[in-house]
Amino acid sequence: MSTATTPAVRKVPRPRADAVRNRERIVTAAREMFVEDGPHVPLDEIARRAGVGNATLYRNFPDREALVREVVCSVVDRTAEAAELALAETGDAFAALERFVHASADERISALCPMVSSTFDQHHPDLEASRERLEQLIEEVMGRARAAGQLRPDVGVGDVMIAVAQLSRPPAGTDCLRGDRFVHRHLQLLLDGLRAPARSALPGEAVTVRELRKP
Repeated sequence: MSTATTPAVRKVPRPRADAVRNRERIVTAAREMFVEDGPHVPLDEIARRAGVGNATLYRNFPDREALVREVVCSVVDRTAEAAELALAETGDAFAALERFVHASADERISALCPMVSSTFDQHHPDLEASRERLEQLIEEVMGRARAAGQLRPDVGVGDVMIAVAQLSRPPAGTDCLRGDRFVHRHLQLLLDGLRAPARSALPGEAVTVRELRKP
């Protein structure tokens, strides 16, 4: 009589809490400095602001491209979480759209957008996954407002994404922080223009996400 043996399951060690904290501090510091000074800020200055050594930074991110990608993905993910909260916690459909638009500006996503095309592969799987999740959530937020008759029917997701990026912040490294006091005022003007019924006909056609992805 043979006895079947169950193969041992190898446990993947969980990262230590201090290692997780260090990685988060590096990403936070990099995000702040990329917004303030652009994507070419020296990595040792990022490490200094994060309160870690250069070796710790390079152990987590072997090169600038890896760090920039992580920063952009983290901002996109946080923006997606803002969309999820807006859908879950806001009963009024258009109010959910307003909440999401203002939250996306607070994440400074527009200041980091130029890095997607200029610093690393914009088709990297991590970025694609984060971006697709965000786009689907924006579709859902806008679809709910449209179904409620609150959002004008001639605007697409691309229209909103472009407008938010253009209005919320100037490019990174161009004194973004000085413009903060104007951001939400201008975004609210945009949002009022998105309400149904529309006061005018828009020229051209609604911008789609596919069009935004064209090189």
